[in-house]
Amino acid sequence: MEKSLRLLDVVALLIDIPNEKLSIGQVGTIVEVLADDVFEVEFADTKGSTLITCAVEAKDLLKLTHELAVK
Repeated sequence: MEKSLRLLDVVALLIDIPNEKLSIGQVGTIVEVLADDVFEVEFADTKGSTLITCAVEAKDLLKLTHELAVK
């Protein structure tokens, strides 16, 4: 679970969303903030074509990063 999600963050699903044909680990980009803990996430293929966009709760997303954690 990630509390500091923001617009354009790259995220991965922590749950399956069968009705959208999305599975755990599917990677997407936050394209809109719908509420404090709900985001519109765009899931695309490797060529950048949108597969689907759907609302996902923050608790069901993991923010992906390429940076080292600074403590």
